[in-house]
Amino acid sequence: MNKRHFTLGFSPCPNDTYIFAALVNGWIDTRGLSFTVVMADVEHLNQHALKAELDITKLSFGVLPHVLHSYQILKSGAAIGNSCGPLIISRNPANLQQLSQMRLAIPGKMTSAYVFYRIFAPQPKALKEMLFSEIENALLNNEVDAGLIIHENRFTYQQKGLLKLADVGTLWEDKFHLPVPLGAITAKKNIAPEHIETIDLLIKQSIEFARQNTPKVMEYVRQFAQELDESVMKQHIELYVNDNSLVRSTKAEQAIEVFLQEALNLEPLS
Repeated sequence: MNKRHFTLGFSPCPNDTYIFAALVNGWIDTRGLSFTVVMADVEHLNQHALKAELDITKLSFGVLPHVLHSYQILKSGAAIGNSCGPLIISRNPANLQQLSQMRLAIPGKMTSAYVFYRIFAPQPKALKEMLFSEIENALLNNEVDAGLIIHENRFTYQQKGLLKLADVGTLWEDKFHLPVPLGAITAKKNIAPEHIETIDLLIKQSIEFARQNTPKVMEYVRQFAQELDESVMKQHIELYVNDNSLVRSTKAEQAIEVFLQEALNLEPLS
């Protein structure tokens, strides 16, 4: 596919808008390529990927085994790091085994978060999929007994009186001694190789621009963030946008391989 205009999917979360701000706003030279942005929650982007609807898209590593026939991982833009994994939270103390008797809210069955949960914790009594930003309130309203949280919520749940039952990212790091693979930027395999190379370079340059022009980029980030506290937005970006977002390390590559194997070893989703 040798076209020069592409659909580009990413989430409104601060790490994604930070990464793509310069690219989509024309603050860097896009080398003759243009993009139509589709902004959606990561689980919606995962569902788009299952249907191969977008040319370039952020997605969870959790959905990657199901879309590798259509998409390839780009070198830049990934969310892979340390101490950044999903958390299991609740109103009351409990251990992992007790989760089998609980109603659990998750941000989507195709998210990396749910794969991590399935690797380390038992199947809950009941499972409820919802937008990640709604999980805290579902707990507070007693709609569920526990929640699997991602993104900004790892910085806000304590303010609401909720408790951490487990950090499944830490469980992963302790077991495999590898960083936590959460999300990647992917592109359709039928895009011309020279365009793939250019897109990869543009994402890297967009991140570099953001690091050098943070105040300008934060104006764009702020337009879409669920949590508007400036310190929360900055913590979010610092946690999920790191050197692996520019170019993946050897450890990051190993983490992806192990994660995909662990995901394949799980029972198929019902």
